[in-house]
Amino acid sequence: MKDVYLNQAGTSWPKPEPVRDAVREALIAPVDSWTRRLAEQHEAVCRAFGIVQPERLLLTPGATSALSAAILDHDWQPGDQLIMSSLEHHAAVRPAELVATRGVTVTTIPPGDGAALSVDVLKAELSKGKTRLVAITAASNVTGDILPYEEVVQMAHEFGALCLIDASQIAGWMPIDVQALGVDLLAFTAHKAMQGVWGVGGLYVAPTVAMVSPNAVCELPKNGETRSCAPMPGYCDVGSIDRAALAGLVAGIAWLSEPENEDRLERARHQVRLFESRLRAFDSVVIHAHTDAMKRLPTIALTVEGRDLSALAEELATAGVIASAGFQCAAQAHETLGTHASGVLRFSFGPGNGPGDAEWAVERLARVLA
Repeated sequence: MKDVYLNQAGTSWPKPEPVRDAVREALIAPVDSWTRRLAEQHEAVCRAFGIVQPERLLLTPGATSALSAAILDHDWQPGDQLIMSSLEHHAAVRPAELVATRGVTVTTIPPGDGAALSVDVLKAELSKGKTRLVAITAASNVTGDILPYEEVVQMAHEFGALCLIDASQIAGWMPIDVQALGVDLLAFTAHKAMQGVWGVGGLYVAPTVAMVSPNAVCELPKNGETRSCAPMPGYCDVGSIDRAALAGLVAGIAWLSEPENEDRLERARHQVRLFESRLRAFDSVVIHAHTDAMKRLPTIALTVEGRDLSALAEELATAGVIASAGFQCAAQAHETLGTHASGVLRFSFGPGNGPGDAEWAVERLARVLA
């Protein structure tokens, strides 16, 4: 019996061989090569995201630290508004709750008709003229629904607000060019669709954005310079760079650019559509999504009436299918979906899945449900 791994939205697996090789090489690289390697790899990540000024990309231990710095380090004033979607990850919700203690109003935008976010409600909130920052995920890590993040960036700017995009789910699936997107801040992680390993991510801060990060003393002062704050967070704020993980990320970026991987999203979506079509034979299965399978990331979130999802996931694991049962660190999203009591059973596909994995998984699920 084979094991089919369907938790790709949590962490991609198996990692491509070039990624594994790059991590091993980095761990034994000579010390006198570290500085050069870091600069080259940092620039490679910048190129992948269309970042022209490398100093505007802060490498972080992951998206959680990136989002925390991105949301907290603004000149927030009482009466300011922070707008978010109703499908956010805890990594964004937690710092939002902290700025709310400073007198900032945090507003969540519900889904729209056939969409993961209501653009009309967003526009109405922005028109009040109090929004400093719109912070949304590009795609839900629970359902795979893709939010209209490109439109959101433009709309935020029309009303004089900044826009932060959490690209953790789409990075590696969809091309991201921060210049073309016009985004003010963008956070990402390496260990999901970018095929990297745990321990590295990043925060892009546009040159036009001036933040008020606490000025840590990481280096010797220059020309007697002293400052009470910095224009963007630094490594003293988010932590050291995992250089082995960074090497893996760069290798993952190169692997994704190979011609045989260009249609990876389409292939994965077809597996999801097949999986979903087979599930409709079960009256007890409820699929939670706002958009069609071919418009989402390759993810299916479901509940089964009368079944404990954790126990169901354990039975599936025994049968050779690895899925994610629970709340996926996104309690707010589950409140929106109405699954806050039970969570969901999430199946998510990636480049590491073969063409027969959907059939195998749904057959095992059918046996367990029976």
